[in-house]
Amino acid sequence: MSKNWLISLIACAGISSISLPVRGQAVLPYVPKLDSEKLELQGLQLLQDAVQLIRFQQYDLAFPRAELATQLAPSNYEVWFILGSLYIQQEKIDQGIEVLEKAENLAPEQEGVLFRLGNAYFQKGDYETAKDKLEAGLDIESDAPDALFDLGNTYLKLNEFDDAIDSYEEAYALEATFWPALNNVGLVEYEQGDRDEAMEKWQSVIEVDGEQAEPQLALAVALFVEGEVERAIELGKAALELDSRYANIQFLKDNLWGESLIEDTREFLSNPQIQEIVSNYEEFSPEDLELPTIP
Repeated sequence: MSKNWLISLIACAGISSISLPVRGQAVLPYVPKLDSEKLELQGLQLLQDAVQLIRFQQYDLAFPRAELATQLAPSNYEVWFILGSLYIQQEKIDQGIEVLEKAENLAPEQEGVLFRLGNAYFQKGDYETAKDKLEAGLDIESDAPDALFDLGNTYLKLNEFDDAIDSYEEAYALEATFWPALNNVGLVEYEQGDRDEAMEKWQSVIEVDGEQAEPQLALAVALFVEGEVERAIELGKAALELDSRYANIQFLKDNLWGESLIEDTREFLSNPQIQEIVSNYEEFSPEDLELPTIP
């Protein structure tokens, strides 16, 4: 922080001069008379600047502005909300939660804060608290597809499968282009043994957005299990050409693929034709993919 900036801040606060103590006089701490209203306005302006920077994904520039805004306008929940969200974006989950809880204390009825906290607790792995926050937010604002999707994911991690499906379907009903919700219904149904229903969901997702790798690979795996090997390999190749990360088993786990689908995916990826494709991806090794080495 430069001295010029500090001088500007003092000027904005209405401080025109600072008297120095007379020689020999006891040096007492000087406490300036700050205009709190002006400082808060300046904090909110900094917050607006931070939001604009976030929109352009300039997070490193947004962060110090948001941090200073919390000092200048500490009673405004929005400054804590933005700073907490930036911490989460930087994967500093614990710090983000601590800051977001300050926002919640200031504005307990703000559903956006509760939704963000729920998402943060989900990333932390505290699914029960995530569920509590998301459900509380949805009690205030029920027509929130993203929050319903997050809640569906949370139910899925808690093995509350029927509730997960209900949340996903509600999210999809609110936003017909929200393909991840319908896709995840298929993930749940596959784990429940409803393979045909899962395949229908993934086929519907492909019809909504044919450029997504996840539903194509999931459907390919299901077709492979059903014995439609040729069609499965063709669809699997197309999926991996769209996004090779879906050949990584850990990536699939991170995207909430369940144990049954993961096991079947390993078998599918072990197919020589698929392994030949996967071997061309330099970023992956057989160990990363949890596959046997190609002979």
